[in-house]
Amino acid sequence: MEEVLQVLDKLKIEYKLVKHKPVYTIDEMSKLNRDIFEGAEICKNLFLRDEKAKRYFLVILCGEKQANLRNIQEKVNSKRLSFASPKRLKEQLNLEPGSVTPMGLINNKEKNIEVLIDKDLKDKELLAFHPNTNDASILISFADFMKFLKHCECLIWDVSF
Repeated sequence: MEEVLQVLDKLKIEYKLVKHKPVYTIDEMSKLNRDIFEGAEICKNLFLRDEKAKRYFLVILCGEKQANLRNIQEKVNSKRLSFASPKRLKEQLNLEPGSVTPMGLINNKEKNIEVLIDKDLKDKELLAFHPNTNDASILISFADFMKFLKHCECLIWDVSF
């Protein structure tokens, strides 16, 4: 978490850190006191890989939406996508299951992860993400989130889910 906060501070990105009990799913997040999130969109984050583990994808969408893997496959021109294993999650983003977050991109030295962002997130005032640990969330504007992603040098896809 400290490394994430240091990067945000270095980039002069405004954020608010909210601590809460550890949560492992978007469903568990939705059961927390919503007031602590100040109206922020709690984002769903999925880490996927293609059939041969040559391409990796971080899918970020509004928390209430469902991700259709076949639809995502078509959007990124891939034959078969599946959830990446805990081992690959650790290797690529240095994260544990239940803590998937775009903030983990600071750990992706190969810069090989493609990020798919739900177009509907652009209209949200604040977004909420884990800061590489699932016992806290960072509240950040969409513009500042995009600034963070550009710093991480990842390929960004703007898609509808």
